[in-house]
Amino acid sequence: MTVQHDLDDIDKAIINELQVDGRSFYSRLAPLVGLSEAAVRQRVNRLQGGGVIQIVAVTDPVSLGYPIQAMLGCKVLRSIDATAEKISQIGAVTYSIITTGRFDILVEVVCRDADELISVSNQIRESGEGCDVEVMTYLRMVQQKYDWGTM
Repeated sequence: MTVQHDLDDIDKAIINELQVDGRSFYSRLAPLVGLSEAAVRQRVNRLQGGGVIQIVAVTDPVSLGYPIQAMLGCKVLRSIDATAEKISQIGAVTYSIITTGRFDILVEVVCRDADELISVSNQIRESGEGCDVEVMTYLRMVQQKYDWGTM
């Protein structure tokens, strides 16, 4: 069971600042949010401990030699859970979800080239019984946000 956390304006301000620079010192954050350094540290620890935030390094796949990114929509005849689990084990898969609507599973992949995308697409097709795959290659990233619940 997932616990819902209610964020106040100070929590949201701290999160917004950490999204700009996750390495910000508490001494820099404190005056920005109107708290002491110790109070900011306590809030960040509470947010991390409660699973509300993770402070991680986010890489740019293109700068690391992965210029091909795509979302693959998968329609599965049976065994959606088992198929999703198999798909999640493929190295190029960065994100996979079971969903409703036109597709049963959505999969995001990052690849070094078109040949790798073809190979990954074939692996996904072969991962389940009757797995039909539609490949939607990203042409340009317009926006990517991580501000859920803080705006």
